[in-house]
Amino acid sequence: MGIQEISAGGVVYRGAGGGLEIQMIQDRYGVITLPKGKMEPGETIEETALREIVEETGIRGRIVQHLETVRYPYTSPEKGNVDKEVHYYLVEALGGELQAQLEEIRGVEWLPPHEAWNRQKESGYENNQSVLEKAFRALGLTTEEN
Repeated sequence: MGIQEISAGGVVYRGAGGGLEIQMIQDRYGVITLPKGKMEPGETIEETALREIVEETGIRGRIVQHLETVRYPYTSPEKGNVDKEVHYYLVEALGGELQAQLEEIRGVEWLPPHEAWNRQKESGYENNQSVLEKAFRALGLTTEEN
């Protein structure tokens, strides 16, 4: 058993209906992904998700619902075997200024849903696929190519 590490993040959206947009970030490796980060002492998992979204993208939001928990093991030189757990939420943007935290990520943008989906498929992490799919379903969007 490795040590457990908990992270949280989310699929952030704004607008409604035909004007709905999804936030996608590009990490420092150039991969399309979702904002997330490690839980700090004294925080709830939801607080972690919202704090990380503000820190990485500048956007304040509110949690709409839990989407999925992704689990995977990894090995780090400092900690050895780590069992990582990432909790993803659907988050509605309330305000703030879109701004990438440049130490952590390369860029952040608002995309129309089909564009966000295509980017995820072309250059996203595989374990984010179902997270995004669940977010689309919750928002009443289809993932069909449209």
